[in-house]
Amino acid sequence: MTTELLTTEGCHLCEHALEIIHRVAPGVKLALVDIAEEDALIERYGEKIPVLRNGSHELCWPFNFLDVQAFFANVEPSK
Repeated sequence: MTTELLTTEGCHLCEHALEIIHRVAPGVKLALVDIAEEDALIERYGEKIPVLRNGSHELCWPFNFLDVQAFFANVEPSK
């Protein structure tokens, strides 16, 4: 299953989240999903991004290093 980062263009929080993710899990491959491309995603995640998602596991902002570690401990990240 693919690990996704739900984001949108110009989102400084998303950039910060990406830095955290790469520091916690440097080898992880993320699919960046721009929520602006789909109305349903905007409606569901518009005020929650960035969101780290793998299947039914979701981690909404705000999150920190420990939160990301726990997230990846509970899902199998794609490498």
